[in-house]
Amino acid sequence: MNQVDKVENHPFEPFLPEGARLLMLGTFPPAEKRWSMPFFYPNFTNDMWRIVGYCFFGDKLHFVEDDGRHYRLEELKAFLTSHGIALYDTCTQIIRTKNTASDKDLQVVQQTDIKSMLRRLPKCTTIVTAGQLATSLCAQQMGVEEPKVGTFVSIDFEGRALRLYRMPSSSRAYPMSIEKKAAFYQTVFDLLV
Repeated sequence: MNQVDKVENHPFEPFLPEGARLLMLGTFPPAEKRWSMPFFYPNFTNDMWRIVGYCFFGDKLHFVEDDGRHYRLEELKAFLTSHGIALYDTCTQIIRTKNTASDKDLQVVQQTDIKSMLRRLPKCTTIVTAGQLATSLCAQQMGVEEPKVGTFVSIDFEGRALRLYRMPSSSRAYPMSIEKKAAFYQTVFDLLV
């Protein structure tokens, strides 16, 4: 198999609800065989939707289906829309060098045009990146220094003041409890109130 055969295109369209004020960016979804749903952070062992449930409802299982293996996708989309949270990733094409979803095993073929996406989100004032690679790619495109975990840097984007926050990865491979990760994310979600 040659390298071109291994190039994966992003499987999802950007989730950009009208009026979104916060844009969350990961790196790239895992392979489809690892999905529990056809949406962002689809791997059931990824903690993003548990973190969101914990931050907004005090219940990390809030968006988990009764079967304990899937998320309530329609409820999740409605929640994100009503709270002005947009989602996408920093890569539109990648090659998996070791057949994993780990950032260290991804070769970036094409980055997302983040500036173009921000133009489609005129009310967005906050960008959140989950993990090192997403943060690096976003900071490079926006021409700013990378923030440390739990902090932000200011961006002047075409006359709009933005903040780029770096949050801990929601992957279970990142050695931190859901509750501790949620404490970081809570500072950003509080901006939506």
